[in-house]
Amino acid sequence: MPYIGLGLHVLIALFFAVDVVRRGHALYWLIILFSFPLFGSVVYFVTMYLPGSRLSHGATRAAGAAARVIHPTKELRQARLACDQAPTPDNRMRLAQALLEAGHPSDAAVSFESALNGIHGDDPHIRYSAARAWFESGEVARAVGHLDWLQQNRPDYRPEEIALRRAQSLAAEGRIDEARSAFMAANERFGTFESLVEYAIFSFRQGERETAARLRAEIDRAMSRWNRANREINKPLLRRLKQAEQNAR
Repeated sequence: MPYIGLGLHVLIALFFAVDVVRRGHALYWLIILFSFPLFGSVVYFVTMYLPGSRLSHGATRAAGAAARVIHPTKELRQARLACDQAPTPDNRMRLAQALLEAGHPSDAAVSFESALNGIHGDDPHIRYSAARAWFESGEVARAVGHLDWLQQNRPDYRPEEIALRRAQSLAAEGRIDEARSAFMAANERFGTFESLVEYAIFSFRQGERETAARLRAEIDRAMSRWNRANREINKPLLRRLKQAEQNAR
């Protein structure tokens, strides 16, 4: 029986080791996982896997959306007040984030850019937020610039999310060949359901029927093993896929 338990711990550690490589995390995690199979797996799950999972992101987005429905402008008002009373870097960042979430990406982008000109110039979270704000405001070239910087200087920061956002930005900018290569590379590197669907959405939008059909078949195979929770978590992604597929007909 002890051997069965040990084998299970090693299998779990192996699962997380694959995630380390796919997501481009620091390789010292491999040492931790296999030196301390049970403890290392628990630590990795809590600190690295769960925060980056679609479950965590989905729960965070759902909570934020619910708060905005109940008090649609409360956070923005509070952030403005705090910034007026004490225009500290933290309060300015809070205001910029509130502007972005309230649907004012252009104003948010200006605020994020201002922060990057100061002591927070190397902060990956602020730079990614700036990229998101520029993307949502239609200034995709500015978004690509920040995403390129992140890939070159902070390859450990949200590597899959950055790769997919960059591919989307390239497509929006009309750099289709580069976008195709970026989607393909992201899918090959990370192999997640999200990277697969985003590549399929791009292929449908570009009228690349053969590639889109192949990717759609892979998506269907993956979904055949799902339960209701999986479908609920991925509902927004699947809605975008369905829309792209319908528009391609």
